[in-house]
Order: sequence, then C-alpha cells, then structure tokens
Amino acid sequence: MKLRIYQLDAFTDRLFGGNPAAICPLTEWLPDETMQNIACENNLSETAFYVPVERPDGTPGFHIRWFTPNIEVDLCGHATLATAYVIFNLEKTAASDVIELDSRSGILKVRRDGDWFVLDFPVDTIQKTVQPPALTASLNIKPQEIYKGKSDYLLVYENQTDVLGLEPDMRELITVPARGVIATAPGDDVDFVSRFFGPQSGIDEDPVTGSAHTTLAAFWAGRLGKTEFTARQVSSREGYLKCRLLGDRVEIAGQVRLYMTGEIVVE
Repeated sequence: MKLRIYQLDAFTDRLFGGNPAAICPLTEWLPDETMQNIACENNLSETAFYVPVERPDGTPGFHIRWFTPNIEVDLCGHATLATAYVIFNLEKTAASDVIELDSRSGILKVRRDGDWFVLDFPVDTIQKTVQPPALTASLNIKPQEIYKGKSDYLLVYENQTDVLGLEPDMRELITVPARGVIATAPGDDVDFVSRFFGPQSGIDEDPVTGSAHTTLAAFWAGRLGKTEFTARQVSSREGYLKCRLLGDRVEIAGQVRLYMTGEIVVE
C-alpha cells in the first residue's frame, strides 16, 4: 500500500523555520500500531493523519489524529495548521474557507485568511500550583510563578533573557507527570515569548507549540488585560503566532511553508 505524505514547516514564513510536521491523508484509518510506527519512522515532533467525513449538513469535514514518535496526543496546533495547508492548497478538498476537524479535543475549526491559517481551539484552564520536586531539580533558572493547565505546567519568568537561558535537565524533566512544560515571559518585540519542553512526549524541545498557546492566551489575557496578542516561540527554529481570546475559545494564527511531498510504502 502506498500513501501520500507531506512535510511542512508551520508557524513560519520561511523554510527551515517554525515546526516541521508530517501529514498523511487517508481514505480510512490504518491500525493504530501502523500509524504510530509511521510517526516513529518520521521522527518529527508530530505526524498527523486525517480521513474525510461527512458533516451533518452534508458538507465535507475531516477527522484528525496526531502522533509523536512515542504516543498519540489529544491536541497539536502546528500539525493541525499544516494539515489545513494540505487540505486547502495541496489536496484541494475544502468546500469553503473554513474546515472542521473532529478530534479527541472536540470539533476544531481552521479558517484560511490569505497566507495565514487561523486555528479555533478550546482555551485551557489554569491554576496556580506547587512546583513538583522533579521540576525544581530539572531547572537551572527558578521561575517567578508556576501554574498547571489540563496537560502542561506553565512557568512564568521575568524576561525573555531568562526564557532563552533555560537549559533543563531532561533526565529529571521526563519524570514530571505532564505532557510537557511551557516557559514564558514578556517579549522584547512581541507581547510574550515561550519555549516548550516535552521529553515525556518524545521531544526534548518542541520548536513551536500551537496547543501551548491555549494555555498561554489564558494566562496573558489576565496579566495584560487584553485579548489579542503577538507571540514568538524562541526555540532555535523560532516561530511567530497571533492569538485572540474569544471566551472559552482561542484563535491561533500562523503561516506554513511546504518542504517535501512524497510517498511511503506500507506493507
């Protein structure tokens, strides 16, 4: 069996920036083990698979699933952004400028807006918490505050320099009971910056983490007293995002660049 595969860089306007993701369009689901093996073989932070479905009103929709090299996850922003690019620009199977994707996190909408794609995700709920001992042991710079969202810890720092200076001990960090850890601070040229560490999910540092901005938007709305933000994830590849908080939803916008189209053979 031969399958189409695309590799794209998400949340960037330049090739070799942002966060790479592999996208596999399917007509029906493969066995979970096969999809996990493909994701492991790709060795990217995320591989997304999607199948077409018919919406209740008869219009085309899609069902999406995301896999790291190690596990299936509930939500992934950059691979959803890349999937939208594939559906709109490469497979050309969208019926309008808005698509809907069924997922383990509910219905996700993506809107095409010129060269930008706008994700509509559920906002995270966060609360202040005590720092787990393993997290304390893993950090070379102590945060000012710590919060816990649905799946990640959020560490708040004084400035962008502190976030850039983080060098976590991944052997300690991997034992923290969470999907990953977000570090954030006010940005030098944007509203806020962040980094995301997720050895628990198979990636030491994720280049750009769209789903983390469901947590970041909730935090910075309260801190800055506004609902629209510019954001930069300051990994070595770097990514730029625009966020807008809309009640219990958050819009996360970014651009995508196509790197590779190909075919994989699955026996």
